Amino acid sequence: MRRNPLIAAAVICLALITYATLAKLAGRPALIGHAEAYWVVVIERFSAYGLLGFLLSFLLPGRVKLACAFVVAVAVGLEVLQAVTPDRDPGFIDVLQKAAGGTVGVLLAQTILTFLPRPPS
Repeated sequence: MRRNPLIAAAVICLALITYATLAKLAGRPALIGHAEAYWVVVIERFSAYGLLGFLLSFLLPGRVKLACAFVVAVAVGLEVLQAVTPDRDPGFIDVLQKAAGGTVGVLLAQTILTFLPRPPS
């Protein structure tokens, strides 16, 4: 499997998550509009980190703990950085939602990897 497209996709995903997390509230991207329901925001967080975890898992096959630790570290780190952004408020529930999405993404990708045929060595 070629790694360059996976690396590029993971970096782009991480950059978009970082922008959405640290941008001013008025400049933050929104799926439906700025009057989104809370469950839409939860699904958005969960799926964004799920995609990041999925991509990291394909980059780090067999290293479930490392991929999960990276996703959780990104979630915690970006929430801490929100504390220095004037109009953003960090929250523990947000970290849990993001970490859960990333972990589910990692586990889903690892499950897929177990069923893929191994290349001949």
